[in-house]
Amino acid sequence: MKRNRGFTLLEVMVATTIMAIAVVGLLSSLSASLRNAARLTDYDRSALLARRKMDELLLDRRLPRFAAVEGNWDLSATGVEGGWRARILPFDVPPGAGANAAVLDRVELEVWWKKGGLRRSFALEGFRRGMLRPEEVALAGGAAP
Repeated sequence: MKRNRGFTLLEVMVATTIMAIAVVGLLSSLSASLRNAARLTDYDRSALLARRKMDELLLDRRLPRFAAVEGNWDLSATGVEGGWRARILPFDVPPGAGANAAVLDRVELEVWWKKGGLRRSFALEGFRRGMLRPEEVALAGGAAP
């Protein structure tokens, strides 16, 4: 009697089912990875913009203390719909400090952006050296001018 070599219908169906399960698992993990990559791309872009803005704030000595400054990112240049808000406050003021006293300023920066209708944000903090202006002495807790 001659034997035919090959697969039975049952073996082919089992192999196809196993391959289908493996392909579905692979595609779902690929989809999740792409979603995470897109989310991290927005976060990374915002982090780069925040670092650039923090550098600008740390270098700009004309910015007022005790007041909030804010702005929006240019959507056409950055690709992000969002903005920033910053405050500069004296962090360390020597006792009895007067006008032109050296102080340590804390720069607080909040960066926000919108993605999918949700507002996302994070905050940065930096420090810089500065000099007290005469009009800021009373607000900073220093000596009377």
